[in-house]
Amino acid sequence: MLQSIISALAVYISTSIDYLFILLIIFSQSHTKKGLRQIFLGQYLGTGILVAISLFAAYVLNFIPQDWIIGLLGLIPIYLGIRVAFVGEEEEEEEEVVEKLESRGTNRFFWTVALITIASGGDNLGIYIPYFTSLSFPAIVTALIVFAISVAVLCYISYKLAKISFVSETLEKYERIIVPIVFIGLGIFIMIENGTIQTILGL
Repeated sequence: MLQSIISALAVYISTSIDYLFILLIIFSQSHTKKGLRQIFLGQYLGTGILVAISLFAAYVLNFIPQDWIIGLLGLIPIYLGIRVAFVGEEEEEEEEVVEKLESRGTNRFFWTVALITIASGGDNLGIYIPYFTSLSFPAIVTALIVFAISVAVLCYISYKLAKISFVSETLEKYERIIVPIVFIGLGIFIMIENGTIQTILGL
């Protein structure tokens, strides 16, 4: 149970650091309770859709008979980790968020946040799908509960930090160190969990 909680937290945090930057900008644009509520709900909707897609894909992949083949999906987060380390993530997301918010009223916060969460969730799918594939049903339920709580915590932290400028700069500075380590570690864990590395070494 504890291992499932820790791994779910690591997966969510590593894939949501970029959302923290985006949410910091969005919260700085919202000054009403209605706007704050819409941001929270939009983040839940966007994350929920990404998780649902990942669960469906993981369910389909479970019909593959040999686990070590599924374990090859661990190469995806390893690749993403290496890419973030050497290339970095797109820097234009924050500017796009500001432009969209300036062109829409407060009543559009919900859909703006949801759509941005989904649109920037390509890397999330690359992590979530192999992650969920390697979990048992009880572990998946635990992960979903952790994700649900983590979304609220992420939004709350973003809201509190929205007025502190140096915080976002510090997070951005260390993002390219933290994210690759977690992604690559997760990929190795998935490959070991499914016996992929053991099978390859045994060939």
